[in-house]
Amino acid sequence: LRREEHTHLIPIISASQDSSDDVRKVQRREKNRIAAQKSRQRQTQKADTLHLESEDLEKQNAALRKEIKQLTEEMKYFTSVLSSHEPLCSVLAASTPSPPDVVYSAHAFHQPHVSSPRFQP
Repeated sequence: LRREEHTHLIPIISASQDSSDDVRKVQRREKNRIAAQKSRQRQTQKADTLHLESEDLEKQNAALRKEIKQLTEEMKYFTSVLSSHEPLCSVLAASTPSPPDVVYSAHAFHQPHVSSPRFQP
């Protein structure tokens, strides 16, 4: 090859190298764009899932608070019934007084005149 022809080939090789680099750059950018899009989708999905879980837990919490309120009211009712019944109860009067921490036996509560609004037919 002559010197002029040789110098003429260098820019062609360099131009094809630049073209190849540009193609790789475009491919890398496209790949990165797709990866970023998928990452944003996963992030959005995770946020949506957490939001739904949060709403579900709020509903469960509200239901449990309502149940606690109902049980507290029922306990007040039974405490009132027991307080009014204790002075009249012959079973309790015959036995020795129990300490306040002891739970009353089942037969002490089994009185036909004691009824709960929760268990009425």
